[in-house]
Amino acid sequence: MTIGITHLLVVSAALFCVGVFGLLSRRNAIALLMSVELMFNGVNVALVGFARFGYSNLRPLSGMAFALFVITIAAAEVAVAVALLLVAYRRHQTVQADELDELRG
Repeated sequence: MTIGITHLLVVSAALFCVGVFGLLSRRNAIALLMSVELMFNGVNVALVGFARFGYSNLRPLSGMAFALFVITIAAAEVAVAVALLLVAYRRHQTVQADELDELRG
């Protein structure tokens, strides 16, 4: 049995669905960030799968290049979000998303 594009897309969809479930069911801001990262990783698996099995004769590395851009943007997003969460924790002594509804001091 060989691994094909269908297997990769099922894994990608499962990762994305777990991320959506975590995003909709959690209140902790750090858990929300982890759920968004799961969603990004699901998209990366699909992009790399399409690069490997999709249109490899036309542009063989474009899916992997897109995945690299997604990883870069995700790293920048996490850096900014963690900095904002540290400031919010210092001001409000909590990281619960429903208690951080006020952005002013």
